Amino acid sequence: MLTMVIIIVLVAFAFDFVNGMNDAANSIATIVSTRVLSPKVAVVWAAFFNFAAILIFGTAVAKTIGAGIVDVTVVNQNMVLAALLGAILWSYTCTHFGLPISVSHALIGGLCGAALAKERTLSVLIAPGLIKISAFIVLAPILGMILGMILLVATSWMVHKQPPAKVDSLFRRLQLLSAAAYSLGHGSNDAQKTMGIIAMSLFSAGYISEPAPTWWVIIGAYSMISLGTLTGGWKVIRTLGMKVTHLRPFGGFCAETAAASTLIFTALCGIPVSTTHTITGAIIGVGSAQRLSAVRWGVAGRIAWAWLLTIPGSCIIAAAAWFVVNLLPLPAV
Repeated sequence: MLTMVIIIVLVAFAFDFVNGMNDAANSIATIVSTRVLSPKVAVVWAAFFNFAAILIFGTAVAKTIGAGIVDVTVVNQNMVLAALLGAILWSYTCTHFGLPISVSHALIGGLCGAALAKERTLSVLIAPGLIKISAFIVLAPILGMILGMILLVATSWMVHKQPPAKVDSLFRRLQLLSAAAYSLGHGSNDAQKTMGIIAMSLFSAGYISEPAPTWWVIIGAYSMISLGTLTGGWKVIRTLGMKVTHLRPFGGFCAETAAASTLIFTALCGIPVSTTHTITGAIIGVGSAQRLSAVRWGVAGRIAWAWLLTIPGSCIIAAAAWFVVNLLPLPAV
């Protein structure tokens, strides 16, 4: 049993690393595209604040993942491993092709697929948790978009009499703060999802009394997502930061602040949302507030298709992984 749990923990940390790799684009796309920081400096900046979130936020999102998606009484180690494999394979493939998908929703789809393959009944799924998550698939990007538009209009009104060069200089400095805030929100939300899956594994094996993360799980999850961010997913960064719309420091600040506000709010409420959806919605909101033609809607449409396919895609892969895992000579579960 212990050997299998160790395997699960290592695979979960690998998932967290891939998460940071894909979502590095979310954290630094705007600050790179506005040329405030170089890509190499930007990923260090983002990784630092990813980890700094450990000092600020609790574990509400981790508890939702650990006990609010599938019935924990039916969980075993093979199921958790299959869920992780489904999420990792889907996330890595999308990162390779430059698609900024939701790694969070890949994990949720993986959990559902593995649970359904094991139990073969919908009753294993926890409806309230899945409804809340499904609602925020739509609400998170909309909130990001609306806040981005409001911030752009409000700040435009405040600085409209200032010389453009002065405005640009001011928002170059402010964008360092907004990027830091976004990275805090990213770390608080996404690192907790890995904590939740590890806590689920430890609970099902009897090593903890409830599916809530312990101190070493918390530190490990924040460390791995920060390391993943340091490696960067450069194709995804180009898609978000340079292909969706053209941003200046002024717009980049508004997009990051809008997304950060949404992520911090949902993290405190224990709602596992997609950081990708949130920042993309904010970028589109800022771009469309300037003029609708500023957004490259073809690229935005391709991203939306990747969003829609993530949960069913990772669900199918995880279900297949469940059957493969049970054929392998793995340690007893």
